[in-house]
Amino acid sequence: MKRFVLSITAFVVLLVGCVNTSTTDDSATKKDSQQIGPQLTSNVKHPDWSKNATIYEVNLRQYTEEGTIKAFMKHMPRLRNMGIDILWLMPVHPIGEKNRKGTLGSYYSVKDYEAVNREFGYIDEFDKMVELAHLLGMKVIIDWVANHTAWDHAWVTEHPEWYDKDSTGQMYSPFGWSDVVQLDFDNQDLRRTMVESMKYWLIEADIDGFRCDVASMVPTDFWDMARVELNKVKPVFMLAESEKDELLVNAFDMDYGWNLHGLSNRIAKGDTTVNALNGYFEKLKTSLPKGAYKMNFTSNHDENSWNGTVHERYGKGFQTYAVLMATVPGMPMIYTGQESGLNKRLEFFEKDIVAWEDFSLQEFYRILLNTKKANKALWNGNFGGELNHIKTDKEEAVFAFTRQKDGDAVFVILNLSGTAQNISLSGSDFTGTYTNIFDDTEVSFIEGHKMQLEAWDYRVFKK
Repeated sequence: MKRFVLSITAFVVLLVGCVNTSTTDDSATKKDSQQIGPQLTSNVKHPDWSKNATIYEVNLRQYTEEGTIKAFMKHMPRLRNMGIDILWLMPVHPIGEKNRKGTLGSYYSVKDYEAVNREFGYIDEFDKMVELAHLLGMKVIIDWVANHTAWDHAWVTEHPEWYDKDSTGQMYSPFGWSDVVQLDFDNQDLRRTMVESMKYWLIEADIDGFRCDVASMVPTDFWDMARVELNKVKPVFMLAESEKDELLVNAFDMDYGWNLHGLSNRIAKGDTTVNALNGYFEKLKTSLPKGAYKMNFTSNHDENSWNGTVHERYGKGFQTYAVLMATVPGMPMIYTGQESGLNKRLEFFEKDIVAWEDFSLQEFYRILLNTKKANKALWNGNFGGELNHIKTDKEEAVFAFTRQKDGDAVFVILNLSGTAQNISLSGSDFTGTYTNIFDDTEVSFIEGHKMQLEAWDYRVFKK
């Protein structure tokens, strides 16, 4: 397997470090998201608990002053009350020291797949955290870095045949990720050992699945095999850092909504208009493998550290875009600190604690996420309702839609612009009496309904 020859463009985009940095322009993901042939169908049996779930990314290092598992556990009841169902922990493994970046190194430079980073604590503390999560009704998935290891991982010396080689026969770092070394999945022994290491966490710690880093850089048939083997231990939930459709057929429950994320950033910057969202969701109905989930987000560890905070990218409309991501088809993801309006780029290789202050947006998220959990129209994948675009006379600035499922319905109206809008709604699909989820007021909508929206206004109605 010779994947050493890389384009200059890809090298420059990924030079910043051993992280899969995305960009506010989704062009970097287009080759992963292109549909070839007829629409695919997911054969994955989703865990029942995932059908109305919301996911939360935990950056342990920056979460508390201690930066430990024990310190994080104090936040778990709060997160559950906020409406979080799945805790996704960034890699918890020991970090390589050879070619380390910064003082503490990248989470994604894994030195030992079957150990806990002493910076965070011990395996028994991790076990207790998972146990608490389950008692609270939450699930835990961990970040899994299958594509590469740290340079001082034991396999480098014990099993050099498990690593890819360049044209000179030397091991190499993928892209500009100088702190890691590329594995070779043509090697069957590597494949078996990797799956056994994943099983370790299911058996030892009773976790519920994995978020798989740069999943499209690892052969799809490995993930297909891994899913079968992991499900023999317990039903798992699998999230792919990818938009490669074939990964969703047999291996993964959910992938990234990079294209929507990139589009939302362009709209916020004024590079395109809001009506571009209509084309995105129409295409999604026939391109995403049937039954698969899409993860929607305004921030994550890469976006925050490398591309900017939600305040930098979305300006005063950051909450409006959060509502968009939580109400369109797919599973919403919340990143560490967003419930406190995180307004700084967290250092990636150093200690840089979140300023929690008064959790100013926690109630906002609690209402939004618990509505999603209770209202079937907002559930994930085929469990939820399709998006039905409602036209207005301000399509370039306002995005409105309904979703319905089994008698439940939502009507969402978003002013994705910094200018107040007086709008008129077209058609009759939205008519009826709804309740505003944020203030519990009832509103009756009729054909041709007119309303005024303030700049960045958002309205979410349910019935």
